Amino acid sequence: MGLSLRPAHWKRYRDIAWLLMKYGRSDLVRKAGLEEALDDSSGGDIEDARPQPEDLSADLEKMGPTFIKLGQLLASRADLLPVPYLEALSRLQDRVEPFAYQEVEQIVSSEIGVRLSKAFSDFDPTPLAAASLGQVHRAALRDGRPVAVKVQRPGIRERMVDDLDALEEVANFLDQHTETGEIYEFGPMIEELRKSLLRELDYRLEAQNLIRLSDNLKQFAHLVIPTPIEDYTTSRVLTMEFIKGKKITLLGPLGRLEIDGSILVEELFRAYLQQILVDGFFHADPHPGNVFLTTDGRIALLDLGMVAHTSPGTQENLLKLLLAISDGRSDDASTIAIQIGEQKSSFDESSFRRRIAELITRNQDARLEEIDVGKVVLEVCRACGENGIRVPQELTMLGKTLLNLDEVGRTLDSKFDPNEAIRQNAMGLTRQRMMKSLSLGSIFQSMLEVKDFTQRLPQRINKILDALAHDELKVHIDVHDRGKLMHGAQKVANRITIGLILAALIIGAALLMRVETSFRILGYPGLAIIFFLAAAAGGIALVLTILFYDETPNRKAGRR
Repeated sequence: MGLSLRPAHWKRYRDIAWLLMKYGRSDLVRKAGLEEALDDSSGGDIEDARPQPEDLSADLEKMGPTFIKLGQLLASRADLLPVPYLEALSRLQDRVEPFAYQEVEQIVSSEIGVRLSKAFSDFDPTPLAAASLGQVHRAALRDGRPVAVKVQRPGIRERMVDDLDALEEVANFLDQHTETGEIYEFGPMIEELRKSLLRELDYRLEAQNLIRLSDNLKQFAHLVIPTPIEDYTTSRVLTMEFIKGKKITLLGPLGRLEIDGSILVEELFRAYLQQILVDGFFHADPHPGNVFLTTDGRIALLDLGMVAHTSPGTQENLLKLLLAISDGRSDDASTIAIQIGEQKSSFDESSFRRRIAELITRNQDARLEEIDVGKVVLEVCRACGENGIRVPQELTMLGKTLLNLDEVGRTLDSKFDPNEAIRQNAMGLTRQRMMKSLSLGSIFQSMLEVKDFTQRLPQRINKILDALAHDELKVHIDVHDRGKLMHGAQKVANRITIGLILAALIIGAALLMRVETSFRILGYPGLAIIFFLAAAAGGIALVLTILFYDETPNRKAGRR
């Protein structure tokens, strides 16, 4: 089945073909039949110079909001792109021109059902920030409370759906007709992007995320999450508490002197570890543009359109992996990564373990200011992909999140050591996980299981005793190497038989010593001496066989 090449999708086909050609995947362009779209391109020639990771981010920004979000999704696919590209994409931010205030007024009025002048005592027509999905205006409620109003860009939903349809057609075609598509499964990736974008376009979900995160982090005194105003929030308008401050990236040397950066970054890092490894719900896009330093010296987390979830089992494995990486235990890190991921037929365990050992050793030898734990996690994901392990998206999202946190941490405190922070917080995180597992529901479940076990125990014991009494008890043993087991059993039986023969020779020789005979050796009865010598020779031979021919654990390890 070929591409539909609908006129409405022609520009996007051209953009996709140009992007693939520029970044070295002309084979996919040919197999997808996109040369015609590329020939029609008026977007300029592809540069001869080898493109850099930052160029990909810039190109995706130029292509519009759908491709910006695609870039953010690609930042969580360490099996697809090298780590430098993942780093560049993880910091991808969309900077676009704001749309007209008249459209803002029309959207807000239609969404909340009243005119702006009735809902707000003041509404600044100049936006504080403008992005691909929407823009933010400062306003004040009728009671005087300052708020920030996030307004969705007009027509953005329809545009994104159309872009996603074009991307889906190309992705499905590549999956069906190319080996690369079969390996990396572009179709499901675009479907995941569609679900993520539709969730992000519903501002009511973002309001729920703000409430949930604020509740989870209420014990962190230096962190603040804006509170949404429910009556003025719809799917296209989000009204929330206005927080005075500035982006972390705008913090200068003098500004750093006015704050205690070490306390702020330690609490921020601890809060993210709790989100990921305890709560299972975390802010998945903490790039410096979404982290504010408030006027009262706290850190505000903004823009919760992109969140991620981790299951309890995944949380435990992620904590083990982080500790193994921070402690420099490469073998443990390799084992945990193998357990987390899904092994493909091409999995090469020895190559994978060597790669992880090299990676973690290099990290251990690096100077403190060079260590980026997020980058290390992404490189582990990359090693998994290259050696036949498909890692869950949560692991790459963790690496991407920690990578952004590393940058924020260095801005607040140049001496911040994320590895040490992980080790220091490990005990507290483990305790929190244990306390969380001791919920009322889990306690009742355990009580019910104990009750069920107690009720069934007498009946099960009676069955075992009845089987013993009637000689009906059977033990089933699952043997993986039956030939080896039979060989070992036969060797044991032979040794026992030889031992019995030697013992009989010695006993017989002792009895023959009392029998008077003319056949003597060294003054003793000759037959008795022959039995003694035969028993001695057999015993020595048996001992030598055991010492030099039987396998021991050390001998096995030496052969390996």
